[in-house]
Amino acid sequence: MSGGAGPVAGRRRAARRAVVIGGGIAGTTAALALADAGVQVVLVEGRPRLGGLAFSFRRPSPVGELTVDNGHHVYLRCCTAYRGLLDRIGAAELAPLQKRLDIPVVDAEHRRVSRLRRTALPVPLHLAGSLARYRHLSLRERLSVGRAALALGRLDLDDPELDRVDFASWLRARGQSERTVEALWDLVGVATLNARAHQASLALAAMVFQTGLLSDPGAADLGWARTPLGEVHHTRAGAALEAAGVRVLLQTRAVEIRRTGEDDWCVPLDVKHGRAAGGGDEELCADTVVLAVPQEEAHRLLPEGAVEHPERLLGIGTAPILNAHVVYDRPVLRQPFLAALGSSVQWVFDRTEASGMTGEGQYLVLSQSAAQDGIDQPVAALRKHYLPELERLLPDAREAEVLDFFVTRERTATFAAVPGVNGLRPATATGLPGIHLAGAWTDTGWPATMEGAVRSGTAAARAAVARLARPAHPPLAVRRPADPQQEAAI
Repeated sequence: MSGGAGPVAGRRRAARRAVVIGGGIAGTTAALALADAGVQVVLVEGRPRLGGLAFSFRRPSPVGELTVDNGHHVYLRCCTAYRGLLDRIGAAELAPLQKRLDIPVVDAEHRRVSRLRRTALPVPLHLAGSLARYRHLSLRERLSVGRAALALGRLDLDDPELDRVDFASWLRARGQSERTVEALWDLVGVATLNARAHQASLALAAMVFQTGLLSDPGAADLGWARTPLGEVHHTRAGAALEAAGVRVLLQTRAVEIRRTGEDDWCVPLDVKHGRAAGGGDEELCADTVVLAVPQEEAHRLLPEGAVEHPERLLGIGTAPILNAHVVYDRPVLRQPFLAALGSSVQWVFDRTEASGMTGEGQYLVLSQSAAQDGIDQPVAALRKHYLPELERLLPDAREAEVLDFFVTRERTATFAAVPGVNGLRPATATGLPGIHLAGAWTDTGWPATMEGAVRSGTAAARAAVARLARPAHPPLAVRRPADPQQEAAI
């Protein structure tokens, strides 16, 4: 996939040229923003596709070939930057939002359903009615949630001390029971932070709840792709990049970033198939480089002097996400999705239509965040564990036949949102002119979400464009001579 002219191959160089390393959501965003600002861009991606960890693949199945997402990605109405990216690549209609937040929550242990819904009332009244009717908590627990939410809303997100405290300790100090944490705080927090309350930084948890639940009545309305993720973040994104004049080199790996002048950078390439940039030397040179790759690869590629303590990048841990895929011979889930309590299952989504599956069956995906306990278990063990759990949650599944069961795993799906992580996350600017960082793991203020990835790519592009707009040399200062007789000589 390629389009338009980009930074020339070899050692030639012209002004306002950029190389973006990494074709995930952050890299795609950065490349589009740079191109929109008039910069000539080459985007280099080691995989045969765009989208990073938001991708799809084809898989044979007893019901025919399925289009499978590696994981189920959800965003919120408050994710304004990600929504802007969807608009930019012409994919907003592929990932619509709910009209109003509505989450069916099923308690497998007590076999009852309650819903988290919002109204159009102002914050915090928009959730008051739903919380009052939330049958999974006692009246006393519901009242305690309201008090804790108000306290959470008063926290100063700029206070660095919040990042040194775990969310569970803060909740316990405000009277939150284990059941309250499971039935409400972790219900939201695990899905957005990829961490349970005892593992999560209070700073990141407070940011999620303040922004998603306490900023605007509609902020937490859910959105997700109704088509395969590959259609959104590879096909549509690729078409937008091509239209913007960005040259995209897939299956091409950056070997290093080498400085060739005060503000000049060259990126030697390792090309899996063919040669880079239309058959030239396998090297790209430009004014600026945006490094939009995971933290471990950034650590490998960053030139010396780019960050003050490069070892801190390796201190940013990762957290896994597991997805179990189940195909039944008949419908067993009567709604688009549900959240679960009293079960090891977290969220269940209907992906039948999105997968291209036809016939009378149904294809469900179990999205399991913070999946440290199950990420390395064999498929047979996961099948033995999760199918009975689904039968507890979905009575119709007890009579249905399982036609297919498989698993997708992302062992390093996100950065670990543990206490102290914000102090390790670097800014987009580095200590070297022309080198910028992007990725959800950088210092965006957000947890590891698609929104954070887009914000990082936008920030990197803005910083790069601002630097490129500055003159190469400062204007000469005119100094008034001390001797008036020298005036005539000037």
